[in-house]
Amino acid sequence: MTVHTSRERDTVTPPATTSAPITPLTPALQRVAQHLANGLTPAQIATQTGLSAVTVRQYVREIRQSLHCPPRCKPPVIVHRLFTAQLVIPPTADRPAPRLSSDQLLLLRAVAEHSDAREIAVAAKLAPADLRAALDQLLADTGAQDTTQLVVLAHGWHLLTAEPTRGGASQ
Repeated sequence: MTVHTSRERDTVTPPATTSAPITPLTPALQRVAQHLANGLTPAQIATQTGLSAVTVRQYVREIRQSLHCPPRCKPPVIVHRLFTAQLVIPPTADRPAPRLSSDQLLLLRAVAEHSDAREIAVAAKLAPADLRAALDQLLADTGAQDTTQLVVLAHGWHLLTAEPTRGGASQ
């Protein structure tokens, strides 16, 4: 940790593993974020809102940056962070949650938290070669069309609620 003593008197810079506070969204970004949280693609958002595709892509970049997502952060991760940061209205389930195995729940969380296929496989405790088949089965079992819709549905079913803090420590 770095302690600043000049203008930023007595402030502490957290280590790189600690996430920075989420930047509030402007009303325009909030509207686009809600469309993302409803499972729309940027192209669908542009069509529905009348915004240009370029503007929507820029807004999605700004949303990603406000959530501190890396540049290659995929839509399921962005949507998950929007829900967990309570920046968008959570979905309501239109059907009951399917029964998922503990392995499927682990894969679901990995998809919501990681963008890279290898990182998803490691977090889900799968061999990278088995990831696609396991993901296809999870999509079929949940009725989701893609991983973004999977994350939206999972939040509606309360399957991706915040995990309790480990070891009693708080941020």
